[in-house]
Amino acid sequence: MSEHVFKGIDIVGTSDQSFTHAVEVAIERARQTLRHLSWFVVTEQRGGLREGRIEYQVTLRVFFRIEDGE
Repeated sequence: MSEHVFKGIDIVGTSDQSFTHAVEVAIERARQTLRHLSWFVVTEQRGGLREGRIEYQVTLRVFFRIEDGE
C-alpha cells in the first residue's frame, strides 16, 4: 500500500469567456510550475467588470503530491 502526503494551495483563474474557462486557465498555468497535481476544489466564483465587459474569476484550491525528500 502506498502512502502519500499532499499539499494544497489557492490560485485564481480569470477569463472573459466563462467560469469553466477560468478553471481551465488556472489549471493549465498551475501545470506549468507544479508537479504531481492530483485534484482541485472550486472554493469561490465571482465576477468583475472590466471596461464594461464581464470578467469571470474562480478561486481554486489545487492539491499536489509532495515528493519524497521534500
